[in-house]
Amino acid sequence: MTQSITALGLIETIGVPALIAAADTAAKTADVRVMTYEKADAGLITVYIVGDVASVRAAVEAGAEEARRVGKLVGTHVIPRPDLSVSAMLESIWRKEAPAKPKPSAEPGAAEAAADEAESLSGMGSGDAASAEALAKLSLQQLRELARNTPGFPLNASGIGTAAKAELIRLLTEKKD
Repeated sequence: MTQSITALGLIETIGVPALIAAADTAAKTADVRVMTYEKADAGLITVYIVGDVASVRAAVEAGAEEARRVGKLVGTHVIPRPDLSVSAMLESIWRKEAPAKPKPSAEPGAAEAAADEAESLSGMGSGDAASAEALAKLSLQQLRELARNTPGFPLNASGIGTAAKAELIRLLTEKKD
């Protein structure tokens, strides 16, 4: 069931710089969440802000001032306690625009099996060609998790998070001196 949004704020500008300035100021002014933006013809762009009524009012007001300062403000509006159907419509739009999440494997328990395989690989002889082949079957995310859980792994958390799959496999299969 869809939860209702406490308050919905909209700031409409012409051009991206005014919109970004408005959204940034709104987010920094009050405890609100900048959900998304929507482009229309002729450079019109609207940003959607949600939160409690007082916070959204304050955020929209501050965002509007900043949009006026940076570019062209077209209009603002705050809807306290929007109807459930409006909330459902907006949540549907926001889900479509959200970044794609990795699809779960069609095979139930595949993630657990891969994690078990990764754990068993951590104890394999280093430099073993078979272990490199087995590691190559794991996803990048699984390799990163294995690297984070490997004592003495040569990369820090940031390095692990940006390392390529081949680099992680190489480091995991290297002999420990």
